Amino acid sequence: MNGLTNYLSCGVLWLGLALKAPDLVRHRHDPYLRAICAVLGLAGLCFFLGAPPTIGTVNRLSGVANLAAPLTYSAITAYGAASQVLIVRWRGGPGVRRTARRWIVAYTGVALGIGAAFALGDAPVERRTDLDTYYATTPFIAEMIVLYLVAHLVAATVTLVSALAWARRVTGWLRAGLLVLGVGTLCGAGYSAAKLVAVGARWTGHDWSPLDTAVSPAAAGLGALLTSAGILVPLAGPRLAQWHRAWRAYARLAPLERELDDVLTRRALRLPRPRWATPPTRLMWRQTSIHNALGHLDSAYDPLLYARTHEAALEATGDPAHAAATAWATVIAAAAERDREDREDQGDRALAPSPADPHAPPPDGTPGRHTAPAARTAPAARTATAPRLAAAAEPAPPAPVRLAAVAGDPVALPPGGPVDLARIADALGGVRGPGRGVDGVGPR
Repeated sequence: MNGLTNYLSCGVLWLGLALKAPDLVRHRHDPYLRAICAVLGLAGLCFFLGAPPTIGTVNRLSGVANLAAPLTYSAITAYGAASQVLIVRWRGGPGVRRTARRWIVAYTGVALGIGAAFALGDAPVERRTDLDTYYATTPFIAEMIVLYLVAHLVAATVTLVSALAWARRVTGWLRAGLLVLGVGTLCGAGYSAAKLVAVGARWTGHDWSPLDTAVSPAAAGLGALLTSAGILVPLAGPRLAQWHRAWRAYARLAPLERELDDVLTRRALRLPRPRWATPPTRLMWRQTSIHNALGHLDSAYDPLLYARTHEAALEATGDPAHAAATAWATVIAAAAERDREDREDQGDRALAPSPADPHAPPPDGTPGRHTAPAARTAPAARTATAPRLAAAAEPAPPAPVRLAAVAGDPVALPPGGPVDLARIADALGGVRGPGRGVDGVGPR
């Protein structure tokens, strides 16, 4: 009697409505989107109005016993009409507006009939869970009950047949959604069928009220959830599949980003990591960071190392794509290590003390004992000569090798640079330092 199942079902359905609400605001004139939101909203409303606590509250506030019954039945009727309109909009074709309008007019008439029958009938005793069987023999109230049950059963049956017939002609996520929708409408048909059987049993003097109070609510809850899932699967399925692929690619590129992490950090080449972002956005961020680092290391790639590693990997595996990825992984790892060493060398030189000037005066300001007057008269000449002497004494850093020779033939990196980042990231699992092979092959 606490209506927990009703409220949970209502919450799930209205959560789906809340997720679609932004799209409805942006595309408020889209009839298909309006039909989806109407189905989700009305299905949740049926569960909310059908919960025993809600029934008691409506009856108490209105002062009319069982007023919640025609309201709930009208909501169920409107939900059936919205389901039919959605199927019509979904399938498209000629005469869509005319067919949808006919369903709306027909079920509007059913809702008006429900209200008129309740007004003409007499239901003084409040029944929160078994009104259909309790008043199954009451004039006008019985007609109201049969009217809404038959209308719901017709809508569910038509939806079931249409969904399954259409599912045989389509594939992919749309087919999956139609099959789920068909199972949901079958459960929905079970709701009205169970109630009709219970009402018919009451007409013959039998009491099959458990069909009304236990079987039909369970069928209604499962049917509404499956129907809503079938509607959302074709919409959410492709996006979820895209997110799954993007997340797998994001995780696959992690070894390559870790290899370039030192370059990205020291050179400030990485954008701020997105905190709340979809998998495609995270993948784009990681790819951008990797491309920034590879662009910085472009001048440090060693073609000779690439050629040797590629030859060894190709001989070991016989797979050209794997060999290329292995060679690029080795070259990138070596370039990253060389960049780190060059950075450390620059830092050490910046911290090293400058050599003392033999002609500089001692700290106390007195002229040195061996200072020649001629040396003190030509500071400009000393200033111009010192940098050249220091440069001559200091070994120049090795220039990046872009071309090498193997057996007299020129060797160059393949055009386009490292393209297949995912394969390179996979191959980096075997990198152990610059100049060493990947996956056990390559120069040692």
